[in-house]
Amino acid sequence: MAADLTVTVTESVNINGALRGSSNNLTVTGIADTFERVVTCVNSQTTTIATFAAQPYTSAGAIDVDRCKYVRITNLDDNGWIELAIVTATTNYQVLLTAGASHILAQAEGVAVGEADTSPAWTNLGDLVSIQVRPVGVSYDPQVEIFAASVA
Repeated sequence: MAADLTVTVTESVNINGALRGSSNNLTVTGIADTFERVVTCVNSQTTTIATFAAQPYTSAGAIDVDRCKYVRITNLDDNGWIELAIVTATTNYQVLLTAGASHILAQAEGVAVGEADTSPAWTNLGDLVSIQVRPVGVSYDPQVEIFAASVA
């Protein structure tokens, strides 16, 4: 049976007695499958925390790239930072997640492209192939959480 996924992102800061920030909601209907994992990522090593495929049966544990409509990766560590790689078949981009930070994608199909310059080409975006994590520094083994939701 399909369900609705509700995501709420809220920012709140009080500066000089004035409350700033906002709250935004996203509802994704028809969710039939979820994938949730918490994994310890060993420092100085790259850990693949998820794989994606057009036909999930072709790759052990793969998430269906066409049906995946929400992906969140969260650095659960209190101190350590991680570098997060969003990998497609032909390119990747990387972002830094400080302690407690998250990165959200609204789908896995046609979602990302990496470029080597500072001028966006606005070209075709590639499908996710994998999500990889590498802790920053040599003293932290942070736990990383991934949550993905897919439609039927």
